[in-house]
Amino acid sequence: MHIGLIGLGKMGGNMRTRLRNAGIEVTGFDQNPDVTDVATLDELVAALPSPRTIWVMVPAGKITDSVVSDLHDRLDAGDLVIDGGNSRFTEDFKHAELLSAKGIDYIDAGVSGGVWGLENGYGLMVGGSAAQVERVMPVFDALRPEGPREEGFVHVGEVGAGHYAKMVHNGIEYALMQAYAEGFELLEKREDIIRDVPGTFKAWQRGTVVRSWLLELLVRALDEDDDLSEIEGYVEDSGEGRWTIEEAVANAVPVPTISASIFARFVSRQEDSPAMKAVAALRNQFGGHSVKKSDD
Repeated sequence: MHIGLIGLGKMGGNMRTRLRNAGIEVTGFDQNPDVTDVATLDELVAALPSPRTIWVMVPAGKITDSVVSDLHDRLDAGDLVIDGGNSRFTEDFKHAELLSAKGIDYIDAGVSGGVWGLENGYGLMVGGSAAQVERVMPVFDALRPEGPREEGFVHVGEVGAGHYAKMVHNGIEYALMQAYAEGFELLEKREDIIRDVPGTFKAWQRGTVVRSWLLELLVRALDEDDDLSEIEGYVEDSGEGRWTIEEAVANAVPVPTISASIFARFVSRQEDSPAMKAVAALRNQFGGHSVKKSDD
């Protein structure tokens, strides 16, 4: 099988390697001349046998829109485009409609695994027609982790379902990370009785109900920097957490834990939180609680 892959960054480049290791022929295209297999998108399209399959692995939003539009202009009826980036599921409807006008098929694939996917495989959540999913199943099987297919791959539903499932997955991920982070801070605060914070997390990796891959990654980070003093407490968000909350509001589903985790990220970006200043001022007004004066 021979596919095209657009976007050879941290994940896309590793995906190309994993696919090739599994015997899938891959022609990759990237704006970076050091990693691309072909110089132009036209060369990529020309290199692929018909019907073509092209996996898009670029940042969500305008860049994905541009790539899908360019493919619409270059591909033919019967070709297939797979968006494996972190697009919002509503964008899938727009992209599928655009491509279907020329008879080009579309699959959305939520992909999880990060930089470890090359070694461990990628968790895949896929949306699209059953026929098209079956058509490229060798690609999905090459990318997913070894073991039973249902433990690393799911055909969630029609177009949009894959990215919707990935959105919720990432919302849950936000909450899990926040819980570990808050536990870390509490343990650090009680240095009078907690002598080994990294060792505590390490001991949780086996036999406990909070063991997980995220916990393993936290242990790895603590092995490198045992009090995380080399890291600034500033956390970005990639969008999926916000979209999860928006969907929860639209469907009247309570998600207080996920909501709290995304707002905690916003707080992390403020050197001196105005909200916390207001809370301190209010506590002082109604209860006479002391406030810490600014150094300014």
